[in-house]
Amino acid sequence: MTALTLSTAAAPGLRADAIVIGVAKNAKGLVVAPGAEAVDKAYDGRLAGVLETLGAGGAEGEVTKLPAPSGFKAPVVVAVGLGSEPEKDAGFDAEALRRAAGVAARALAGAKKAAFALPLAEAADAGVVGEGVLLGAYSFDAYKESGRQGQDAAKAKNGKAPLAEAALLGGKPRDKAYKAAIERAVAVSEELNRARDLVNTPPNELDPEAFAAVAQAAAKEHGIKVQVLDEKALTKGGYGGILGVGAGSAAGPRLVKLSYTSSKATKSLAFVGKGITYDSGGISLKPAGHNETMKCDMAGAAAVFAAVVAAARLGLEVNVTGWLALAENMPSGSATRPGDVLRMYSGKTVEVLNTDAEGRLVLADALWAASQEKPDAIIDVATLTGAMMLALGSRTYGVMANDDAFRAAVHEAAEEVGEPAWPMPLPEHLRKGMDSATADIANMGERMGGGLVAGLFLREFVGEGITWAHLDIAGPAFNEGGPFGYTPKGGTGTAVRTLVRVAELTAAGDLG
Repeated sequence: MTALTLSTAAAPGLRADAIVIGVAKNAKGLVVAPGAEAVDKAYDGRLAGVLETLGAGGAEGEVTKLPAPSGFKAPVVVAVGLGSEPEKDAGFDAEALRRAAGVAARALAGAKKAAFALPLAEAADAGVVGEGVLLGAYSFDAYKESGRQGQDAAKAKNGKAPLAEAALLGGKPRDKAYKAAIERAVAVSEELNRARDLVNTPPNELDPEAFAAVAQAAAKEHGIKVQVLDEKALTKGGYGGILGVGAGSAAGPRLVKLSYTSSKATKSLAFVGKGITYDSGGISLKPAGHNETMKCDMAGAAAVFAAVVAAARLGLEVNVTGWLALAENMPSGSATRPGDVLRMYSGKTVEVLNTDAEGRLVLADALWAASQEKPDAIIDVATLTGAMMLALGSRTYGVMANDDAFRAAVHEAAEEVGEPAWPMPLPEHLRKGMDSATADIANMGERMGGGLVAGLFLREFVGEGITWAHLDIAGPAFNEGGPFGYTPKGGTGTAVRTLVRVAELTAAGDLG
């Protein structure tokens, strides 16, 4: 991953392949953002005018390159748009800085070193810019010839290696707050990028057993306790939901429990992730054109895994348990059929009306398992319903909960870290649609409001008195379009930062 450093060096004398500056727009036109004063001075204060001549307007995502002034050791200046200039003394929005840094890092693929002269008003800004750089420079090359030849030959899809080093100018290397901000950015970004790697890994390389092995290796490295339940243990324990979904596959299901504990913790959180390593729909087979990206159906489990490891790396003073409900949903002679009834880990029975509504089945078992430890709160994360994509689009995820205040707190945490989310209701009248004449509940209800129906189903398997939230990340978990900001094409790592922030706020006693 890109190396990240803080630097007090002046832009003109720094040896680098490029100097990155920020530009913004106001009523009068283009303005150079703070942090780039030395660069602007080298252009005799006319840098904004030069950039406007080149077509720059300061819009977010805009990149303009021009030769560096005489005397600079870097040959190129890269101006990246920050959007509208903030009001006096307000400072630039954190997400605007994060996105700008990501855009610049991606534009500088192939460079060995770049100096980022973006606005750093305080230590938090350094963390935000660092995070944007590390996330924006991400590429997934493991299955390309160049990527298999080693790091020196590793190439991004445009034929260039990711930016090797980023120096943040204006940072304070000896300041504890700045150092902590960079350390946090590195830990969170590395784990988020690991989640992206998992989502992008082909399903023939990442079945439930392989995913569990990755979790075991990371747990050993970071001092996290891990327990893996295989088919035999799941059968003995009565995990009918996970077993039912995995019944049609030659690759057996797994339930992985990751436990990070802090000696100073007074609160505990449980994160539960849907981990369908490939979703064909089962007997209720998905139509043509809907299978190609279904390796991403384990993005919830990837996010939970990454968040627990990040919490351990950051040493957060809160106990965090992650539950990865892993299965492959395939059609075969042994697969669960529409009309079958599964006896869940909770003891409830579920009539399966559609085998493509499988995520809620594996989550139900994991939610009940998490509930038995009576955490202070549970959050589940899942690429659960196409209905949520219809409601909120491809970049925003839905937040449901059994407690309005907790839902609001999780939503606020998501927005704070730059993950677009929106609070969604759990209308009681939709519960009746899941009544079954055969079992305690059916896994399908009314078609309209399907994302909310799924949330109501999951609520049935949360222990009494436990605060719970459900994040339906079906839209933003996998980006099928072009990259934007610090978000790449493919796996995005959505929800990792939200979960980490919730854990931080819980540790500090500041959640809600």
